[in-house]
Amino acid sequence: MGIFLLTGVVTNGLAIVVGSLLGVLLRNISEEMKETVTKGIGLGVVTLGIQMAIEAQSFIFIIMSLSIGALIGEALKIEDAMNHLGLLLQKHFSKSESTFAEGFVTASLIFVIGSLSIIGSIQSGVNGDHETLFTKAVMDGFMAIMLTASFGYGVLFSFIPVVLYQGSIAILANFLVQLISPAFMDQLMNEISAIGGLMILGIGLNVLQITKLRVSNFLPGIIVLIVLLSIKVAI
Repeated sequence: MGIFLLTGVVTNGLAIVVGSLLGVLLRNISEEMKETVTKGIGLGVVTLGIQMAIEAQSFIFIIMSLSIGALIGEALKIEDAMNHLGLLLQKHFSKSESTFAEGFVTASLIFVIGSLSIIGSIQSGVNGDHETLFTKAVMDGFMAIMLTASFGYGVLFSFIPVVLYQGSIAILANFLVQLISPAFMDQLMNEISAIGGLMILGIGLNVLQITKLRVSNFLPGIIVLIVLLSIKVAI
């Protein structure tokens, strides 16, 4: 498939960049309006997270995966690393932006975690179908406008982890598609969507300033879940 394998991934990244640049135009709106927009995004993210999470069928595996993943994430200090990366970008590109790192981390997690990101990338890698990622690009572009208006330029740089993450999944799926049965693939996508939904719920609660969860440190839980489900199938 060559370069066309990443058409959907690149489109998604460009949509985030364009949305972020448009969001810069809204930076001069009142603080009250920014707060309302941000809380609106938070409510939407919470709703999306709940909607995804209730699809879970293996709750025990998901709890185990979140717990083990959290231990791994805390040990590796993933959240600290992402914040450090955001601060480095802030230092070089936006010295006056106090919310640069927060915007980068929040946007990266919102855009990366979720069934659309994973399923869309797999579809691109397996059969060159980019429709799901095109749909996600429209959603992410609009979200980038709102997030940039609230958090600033840090949101723009979230396209980097999005492209790397989704591109890696698409390329890996292109190689592994013949090794995984369709039935197991369906189960895997369902449970990944559910655990991703719980993480998105955490993001939404953070945006609403209800909690301060280090959501990035839960990310290894996705890998743990894949391993546990693979062992279950093998047994």
